Amino acid sequence: MLSDARRPSLGGEAPVAHVDERKAAFDRYVKTGETPAALLEAKGLSAGVATAGGYVAPPELERLILRRLAATSPMREICQVRTIGAGTFRKPVSPTGLAAAWVAETAARPETTAPTLDVIDFPAGELYASPAATQALLDDAYVSIDEWLAEEVQDAFAAQETTAFVTGDGVNKPKGLLAYTAAPDASYTWGQVGYLATGVAGGWTASNPTDRLIDLIYATKTQYRQNGRFVMNRRTVSAVRKFKDAQGNYIWNAALQPGQSASLLGFPVTEIEAMPDMAANSLSVAFGDFEKGYLIVDRAGVRVLRDPYSAKPHVLFYTTKRVGGGVQNFDAIKLLKFAAS
Repeated sequence: MLSDARRPSLGGEAPVAHVDERKAAFDRYVKTGETPAALLEAKGLSAGVATAGGYVAPPELERLILRRLAATSPMREICQVRTIGAGTFRKPVSPTGLAAAWVAETAARPETTAPTLDVIDFPAGELYASPAATQALLDDAYVSIDEWLAEEVQDAFAAQETTAFVTGDGVNKPKGLLAYTAAPDASYTWGQVGYLATGVAGGWTASNPTDRLIDLIYATKTQYRQNGRFVMNRRTVSAVRKFKDAQGNYIWNAALQPGQSASLLGFPVTEIEAMPDMAANSLSVAFGDFEKGYLIVDRAGVRVLRDPYSAKPHVLFYTTKRVGGGVQNFDAIKLLKFAAS
């Protein structure tokens, strides 16, 4: 007969005591290298005992890592993030949209034009880091394993992710916003990202440079402009902050409170270091609704493999997660190209 701690709950969720047992088993594995039976038995934790596989971290650790990534990865803050259970997320899209028509109450209903349907695949690539710890640190009873491991991997994961979300080529990693074909906004098609040119290679026009930022805003359709924001790196921000209006007032509005975004022409600005510097033909500024435009997919499950041999006397923790990303709506984001045309 099962004890209360082992009996399945009516709602289908693991009992709290069993969840705690699994977490304690994982902590013991990290600290000592032992593999308690609870870790092997837990379906949610077993990754097979293959040497390269390790064990899937408890949900608490995965959530902690994702929370820390959300706080340190600017693209995660502004884009749509979805958790998936398979290696690839397939999203059906309709580039042309549904057709509709007006009709009288008793009139015939002719068939409307069928929408064009397409599918965009978002495969998850594997991202890894190997934080090191001394055995003395692991033996310290006051050290939280979850906090330590999440803190160690967050900066490495966040930097790699952000770069991939902007410029990644899509091969074993997310496909970045700037990896798609950029085409003049007047002639871009689905699958391309539209751009406007500044009019000067590698820079801004000598007079009224703000006008091109205004043009960029209104190149975006109304439904995407409502939640629009600018994205650029710190050096481009430095240049834009110096722009003034006809009365000599700066058009940049600094954030008034911690945690708020600065605004430019009434729209928030997100500073992303991975955006390119201003140079001839660079795509250094983006504007649009990033939540509608770019999708990040997290494959559920963070794996940890303990390695006490490769870097003696340190213990390495080969930690992996799978993440993908790409543009999901090519109408939602526009680019500013630093070129004559």
